[in-house]
Amino acid sequence: MTPAQAELTAAVRAALGDKAVVTDPADIAPWLTDWRGRFHGNSPAILAPDTVAGVQLVVAKARDLGVALVPQGGNTSMVAGATPPADGSALILSTRRLNRIRSLRPADALAVAEAGVILSNLHDAALAEGMRFPLTLGAKGSATIGGLASTNAGGTQVLRFGTMRGLVAGVEAVLPDGSLHDGLAALKKDNRGYDLNQLLIGAEGTIGVITAATLRLVPAILDRAVAWAGLADPERALALLRRLQRATQAVESFEIIPQSFLDAVVRHVPGTRAPLGGNHGWHVLIEATRATPADEPPAALLERLLGDALAAGEVEDAVVAASEAQADALWKIRETIPEASRAEGPALQHDISVPVAGMPRFLIEGAKTVEARFPGTRAAGFGHLGDGNVHFHVRAPAGTDGPSWYEGQAHVISAFVHDLVVAAGGSISAEHGIGQLKRDELARLSSPARMMALRAIKRAFDSRELMNPGKLVTLAPDGATP
Repeated sequence: MTPAQAELTAAVRAALGDKAVVTDPADIAPWLTDWRGRFHGNSPAILAPDTVAGVQLVVAKARDLGVALVPQGGNTSMVAGATPPADGSALILSTRRLNRIRSLRPADALAVAEAGVILSNLHDAALAEGMRFPLTLGAKGSATIGGLASTNAGGTQVLRFGTMRGLVAGVEAVLPDGSLHDGLAALKKDNRGYDLNQLLIGAEGTIGVITAATLRLVPAILDRAVAWAGLADPERALALLRRLQRATQAVESFEIIPQSFLDAVVRHVPGTRAPLGGNHGWHVLIEATRATPADEPPAALLERLLGDALAAGEVEDAVVAASEAQADALWKIRETIPEASRAEGPALQHDISVPVAGMPRFLIEGAKTVEARFPGTRAAGFGHLGDGNVHFHVRAPAGTDGPSWYEGQAHVISAFVHDLVVAAGGSISAEHGIGQLKRDELARLSSPARMMALRAIKRAFDSRELMNPGKLVTLAPDGATP
């Protein structure tokens, strides 16, 4: 620990108490590695205030002493966005003790939740009031509201409700000088210049620490229906999605999965089985809901629409879950794909997006192109067809040593995939952010205008690069070309 870090730690302990400081290496260790286990950092202390005033004290004192801070919530980043530098030059600023739901107002369809509130806890609290927060993802049991807002998280309901950016109505954040931005008021109109709330959403803690957010709620569902359909190819899946969208607004999720990923789940995840008989090249998982008895029951809706699709030749076979247990079993297949993929061996996971109309072509041609360029690899994608988000995996050749591959050819492969994405008019990050993993690729592939703007914003807020250093964007040395 450097003298400045020791001074900051002592000041925080004196002002906020022993619970606000963690220095035992055993307690710090779980928070030093990213979610995927590929990035390993080091930090001599975790600072964990439980009030906004405490966060202000930490940030202001850190600035005075020149100590870098890495804001961290549930540490579920898929791009090492909350992993400290390996040299121990930064302290972790944990928001997990900021875990209060300050208000939940069904009449206004709004909730104010602090940064450390776990997503599943917010779901439960909203449901108790007859409402729901319509964003969910596999890490809902550990992901926190602050992290979700800071990364503009997506999930499986973006098709109907949008990303975190559209679900956040207000933001409270501590800026790099320790001052407080109070933007929690959910104003319909506010024309006071730059929108600081939107600037902080997706900034990955590089220009401030989100301490609370005002979130949009919707009525709790009356019931839902979940269906699984087998199809010949992604083009037919897109045709099915368009058919559903023309007929109803009740569809919240539409996930496309190739046969190879379904096979991997059945091989490696106990209690799972193929929902349909026979082999189908591709599969889709569909969820529809209703909030009032006046709407058509979602099971009847999906049965009717899938019957039309079967008659039109868009679908080869389909099943609608007959119970909540069956519905959960179908979702378990989708949610355990990452687990099954890890069990299959070393692979690169790319969170990318392309225009929705171009996603079927990318799923087929992108995989063929990668496999032809890198013999022995196996490429395939799955994901949120309705919003163009592809989770594109490239598996190492059989018998490959994982760590050596990640340090060697993997970088070349990812760059090749990203070039394909840009050529298709897409983005190298759909819902996981940039973090450390994609920082250099962002700089390589972005326009000069974008990088100029990102660096100008970072420089204006945090010219000393003390807020989450090394993530998203770095400042060029004085006199150098950005």
